[in-house]
Amino acid sequence: MSQEIELKTVIPSKMHGLRLDQALSELFSDYSRSRLKEWILAGLVTVDQKVYTVPKERVSEGQEVIVKAHIENEDSYLPENIPINVVYEDDDILVVDKPAGLTVHPGAGCHSGTLMNALLYHYPASKDLPRAGIVHRLDKDTSGLMVIAKTIRAVHKLVKAISKHDVVREYEAIAVGHMTGGGTVDAPIGRHSTNRVMMAVKPEGLGKEAITHYRVMEKFRAHTRLRLRLETGRTHQIRVHMAYIKHPLVGDPVYSTKRARFIPNATAEFTHAINTFPRQALHATLIEFKHPFTGEDMSFSSPIPEDILGLIDILRADTQANPDDIVWAS
Repeated sequence: MSQEIELKTVIPSKMHGLRLDQALSELFSDYSRSRLKEWILAGLVTVDQKVYTVPKERVSEGQEVIVKAHIENEDSYLPENIPINVVYEDDDILVVDKPAGLTVHPGAGCHSGTLMNALLYHYPASKDLPRAGIVHRLDKDTSGLMVIAKTIRAVHKLVKAISKHDVVREYEAIAVGHMTGGGTVDAPIGRHSTNRVMMAVKPEGLGKEAITHYRVMEKFRAHTRLRLRLETGRTHQIRVHMAYIKHPLVGDPVYSTKRARFIPNATAEFTHAINTFPRQALHATLIEFKHPFTGEDMSFSSPIPEDILGLIDILRADTQANPDDIVWAS
């Protein structure tokens, strides 16, 4: 069985002249560019009521784009009795607090043990929804809050809200280096040119728009605690942007070095904690949005998990023991 979907939008001025497949990947970011390209080639996309079957065809500001397609139900994935920490639930949406180590959606080499498998078990009706109602993601080793749709109408509403940047998502993180203040990283992100597992900042026009705002929450001798807000939601966005400005996240196995650089006067406990922190020190601590049907302002927060709190305690102790010895990022 499959689920029929209809996506509708108007080409904004900033996308005038883009390729159709590129514009659609920006406008309907919940779906992969390859899937959208397949729908174009299959004649499932109309622009101003004309069927477009050429992905590289250019679009113009003000054109109405409609995608009518079918998505196969998630019958190939098995329900699994994996606990879900639900912090809010009604007839249309869930807000869950995902632990570090839980993959959100099955992918290559990972077909079980995911949040989607858990949703299929606890909410059997989710098998009729695209991605079992998952409308955005967190990396496996990023903890924190996610909003999930329970109905097809909620899927459409939430995907639209996310694409319009109407869902506020804030994170806390521990970055390498002593930072003096906050700022904004506005740098396009795309797939890395040689390592397909990684993302990277790309030249203008070669990546998707990506904007991350950050402010300093606490300064340590050689690290900084940050609060970050996503204006866009690209894969690995915070991790890529912080590495780009030379402040990668502690414990990041992809975008940071495996071992900490030499820190003068550091204790063995400090060095061990930094070198062995088992994941990127990143937590989705706040999510805010208007309820897709009642219009009510919804706001949820998640406390910093114990592993990051323990890391913060060690960083504070190191800073207090060496108050005048600031170590900058290299």
